[in-house]
Amino acid sequence: MTIDVERARRETPGCARVVHFNNAGAALPPAAVTDAVVDHLRLEEHIGGYEAAEAAEAEVGNAYTAIARLLGCAPHEVAVVENATRGWDMAFYAFDFRPGDRILTIRTEYASNVIALLQVAARTGAVIEVLETDEYGLPDLDDLARELERGAALVAVTHVPTHSGLVNPAAEIGALARAAGVPYLLDACQSVGQLPVDVAAIGCDMLSATGRKFLRGPRGTGFLYVSDRLVERLVPPFLDLHAATWTAPDAYEIRPDARRFETWETNYAGKIGLGVAVDYALGWGLDAIEVRVTALAEGLRSQLREVPGVTVRDEGTRRCGIVTFTVDGVPAAEVRRRLGAAGINTSVSPMEYARFDLAARGLPDLVRASVHYYNTEDELDRLTAVLRQ
Repeated sequence: MTIDVERARRETPGCARVVHFNNAGAALPPAAVTDAVVDHLRLEEHIGGYEAAEAAEAEVGNAYTAIARLLGCAPHEVAVVENATRGWDMAFYAFDFRPGDRILTIRTEYASNVIALLQVAARTGAVIEVLETDEYGLPDLDDLARELERGAALVAVTHVPTHSGLVNPAAEIGALARAAGVPYLLDACQSVGQLPVDVAAIGCDMLSATGRKFLRGPRGTGFLYVSDRLVERLVPPFLDLHAATWTAPDAYEIRPDARRFETWETNYAGKIGLGVAVDYALGWGLDAIEVRVTALAEGLRSQLREVPGVTVRDEGTRRCGIVTFTVDGVPAAEVRRRLGAAGINTSVSPMEYARFDLAARGLPDLVRASVHYYNTEDELDRLTAVLRQ
């Protein structure tokens, strides 16, 4: 399980221009992905958008079969949408919550998801319950079991938080939710592409993810998995003539598969590029990618701990390619600016993106350096050298 790093860098033009540690924001795409997108846009230019979509039917369909291989599900259980948030929202807002319905979530939940939870709670009278956290910053599974015994309408969890390198115990949560008969929605935006993600092994009923992050796909692409066991119970918050069929002047019928969460108009070039990106990741192997990414991230954490004034803020027992830290006396935005001036891309995880967690830990905004398999040990050295300055 090794990665040919030199080949990966040759196939990634951006590696020659920048040290890119912002893969949790948007990774550098391989040339194959960019070429696929541009080629389809050129085809639209030459023959027309509708005609290009018809000519590229097989390439468009490949997005569904590739994602199905990635997740271990059937192609009809996949919807391709504009982004991960739209996928998550389409699943979440499809539930008919009632007053008193309990929605279980975790302290490291992402801001966009929490805002949706709060909006629905205000509209419907549903109740948001944030699970207790153990000494490692992970959701307390004993507390989850107790809360499930009290009854719940949904478990909504983020697999990898945007602001931390920890990996939440998605499969253990899935086993408890499945035993209790409670639907389970997993936000895999930051895990898909850097970790193996198998929906059967995890036991989730729904999963949302993006193309632009660790999958190295185009921006403006995402997908939603919805299992056959749940899809018929979910009515999308809005429908069109792709998601449903107008069967009579006063009637319509919603399609039976996950594509009920799509709309007719879509970014065909992006969808084709997403399929190429998934195939590209599968070609390397997700196990090999995880080994490489995890080793690089642990190497970076070790180096950062040796820099005076730098504190690594990642928790968890299993960690991934996201590394977060603070620098004494220097705001995160200023650290990011100085690194950027040295040709090193990082990002900032603002406190308001993870208010449950960062506020509870008394932390400010964090600097986030997220590695991928095309990064090198020399690039880690460059980042820590700038910090030492």
